Amino acid sequence: MRHSPASRRHLLKMMAAAAPLGVAAPFALQMATLGSAAAQSAPNGYKALVCIFLFGGNDSHNMVLATDTDSWGRYFLARNTGNDPIALMPPGTPPAAVGSVSPVTARTVTRSTPEFLGGVLPIAPQTPNPVPAGTSASTRTFGLHPALAPLVQGAASPWAAGRLAVLANVGPLITPTTKSQYAGRSVPLPLNLMSHNDQQSIWQSGAAEGAQRGWGGLMADTMLAQNGSGAVFTAVSANGNAVFLSGATAIQYQISTAAQPAIQPTAAAASALYGSAVAAQALSESIRDASGLSLFAQDHAAMTRRAMDSAQALNAAFASASAAAIPAPAPYVNPVTGLAEANTLATQLMTVARAVAAAPVLGVTRQVFFVGLGGFDTHDLQNPTHTNLMGKLAHAMAYFDGVLGNIGGLNMRGGVTTFTMSDFSRTFTSNGDGTDHAWGGHQLIMGGAVRGRDMYGQFPTVGVDRAGFSNPDMSGNILVPTTSVYQMGATLGRWFGLSDAQLLTIFPNLGNFSRRNLGFMV
Repeated sequence: MRHSPASRRHLLKMMAAAAPLGVAAPFALQMATLGSAAAQSAPNGYKALVCIFLFGGNDSHNMVLATDTDSWGRYFLARNTGNDPIALMPPGTPPAAVGSVSPVTARTVTRSTPEFLGGVLPIAPQTPNPVPAGTSASTRTFGLHPALAPLVQGAASPWAAGRLAVLANVGPLITPTTKSQYAGRSVPLPLNLMSHNDQQSIWQSGAAEGAQRGWGGLMADTMLAQNGSGAVFTAVSANGNAVFLSGATAIQYQISTAAQPAIQPTAAAASALYGSAVAAQALSESIRDASGLSLFAQDHAAMTRRAMDSAQALNAAFASASAAAIPAPAPYVNPVTGLAEANTLATQLMTVARAVAAAPVLGVTRQVFFVGLGGFDTHDLQNPTHTNLMGKLAHAMAYFDGVLGNIGGLNMRGGVTTFTMSDFSRTFTSNGDGTDHAWGGHQLIMGGAVRGRDMYGQFPTVGVDRAGFSNPDMSGNILVPTTSVYQMGATLGRWFGLSDAQLLTIFPNLGNFSRRNLGFMV
């Protein structure tokens, strides 16, 4: 059966996207161009977006907190309940010793209870966040989870140095939606709210599970020509296949944290096959053979050849002086157990840092990256689980911010913007020792081009409805977002170099929102 070139190439494109390190690109790598790029100190105007996806639904109510007396009272009332209360301690509370009785909660302290950590970490946004309806405080104050200390403590920390911001109450929205509109279903709502798979997909692509294109990949589409011969490295995932990076033309390049190629392209790279370097060379040549009569075989060989060449180029670039000099992250210590353990997010960000350092060698000036951390579906045992996850997030982001400050003698922080996303936030009240699926939540944005040490968007009124109190922002346990992920993406995209017309194409629902630039980027 003879297949049409279009169907044949479509199948090959799908095969390449599914394969580790597999790449199908509409061009062949020009090795001479890559070599000449190596002499450059750094690409002029280099910019990269780095998405950190927190899989499972991050409880952002315990990541960013309103600490004014009025807000804290409702927070503590809602969360200091159940078999294992999840309420954090107020600012200024010293860490309590294991075995002692907490003066705040009157319970015996263990390493797994919030009392052991001490109070939340105060942050002072440069711009006062408006006081919303239902909040009696004259001004609002805020804090972060105690395990996020590496991001806020010390003059060189991202928050103190003005490279970290909070985007409040963001989530998938098709159109601006109020509490009453959500309750009455009187406006279009995202499909399958509170569903892990669907909401992960909607955050990354704007469509429910099964989406074919992500907004990171669509942004990469616009930058392929600018990256020239290095276009194959425009959209890069260190966390497996992600719809976020799937474009109409751009195909995500999936790398392991060791940056090893899936197919060894030469006998030098694989010195022995069954003990024979000759056999390894023969295998490489047979894989590259495009002399078959079948058009499918010819296309497959060409695709494989490109994948092998790009893997070889990437590993050579990672061996360059600036990339090889990227240090490994310091050991991570679980704040609950006090024991060292692996932090896969930090390792992924080390790989991203090496890719940023290798950009001049690869000839790229625009890149979109995807990394991730799982375990955020905290229905149970939230205290020890979420604390450890916040510790890993802070450890990884602080490490990444540090290494970006000196890549080959250059400060690359201004060219790299890192941001968090998650399926959804959690219910405001506890289910006994954890939280359940909800909707709106808060995100962190970090980088030298971020207008940091500030909070963007409207931080909501906190607390569930009860006698004498009606929360305008929360429907039952669920926070209704006041900022759309499309507004967040458009703000990042404008900094990345996209036009308003391009952004409206990538985010079709963006036109429903009057404010398309949230102001957190320079």
